[in-house]
Amino acid sequence: SRPAFLQKWSANLSMSNPNVLNTLPPKVRGLFAGAFGREGISMSLIRLIDGINEVVGKAVSFIAVIFAGMIIYDVIMRYGFNAPTTWAFDLTKMLYGFYFVMLGGYALRHGAHVRVDLVTDNLAPMARRIIEILGYLIFFFPFAWVFVTKSWEFAMRSYAQGETTYGAVQLPVYPVKIAMAVAACLLALQGISEVLKLILKKPESHHVG
Repeated sequence: SRPAFLQKWSANLSMSNPNVLNTLPPKVRGLFAGAFGREGISMSLIRLIDGINEVVGKAVSFIAVIFAGMIIYDVIMRYGFNAPTTWAFDLTKMLYGFYFVMLGGYALRHGAHVRVDLVTDNLAPMARRIIEILGYLIFFFPFAWVFVTKSWEFAMRSYAQGETTYGAVQLPVYPVKIAMAVAACLLALQGISEVLKLILKKPESHHVG
């Protein structure tokens, strides 16, 4: 027969429950506690994903200041000194594309995406959570999978071809397309975090719509 601690572990298997750590042998419990604390794997995963998208979102937000400054500089040079730049248009366009795609996961974390809640707002909390989880499973994750795989193929093709812009200054395009693939992964990860919040009944979760 199995050792007593394994029987107890099987009966209480739920890493979202911090008491599960107490069912492990001391040495094993120490490893898990060091890696995940006493909040469980689910909460640690939520904190990790939310933290990554929070850092990325705040870092990327500064790019808006950069490309706004470039636009102002180009306007001043064009109309004030009759010496327009040859690089500002293409570069600001690429920076805006990078800025736009990289904030997808951050926006999902803060519930900033457009959503339709005409029906769900009138439902009981449990029914609302079930519908929201189904929304992620049926609509969000299939889309996220296509977004991740196709954007990665798109980026690798651009890199292999050495794709550049067609303006006066030929800038490489593949960095922005690689950023799109990274953004797709961040968005998919944030979807996992949001579903875990719904399952664990965490109030900061935001639903898809």
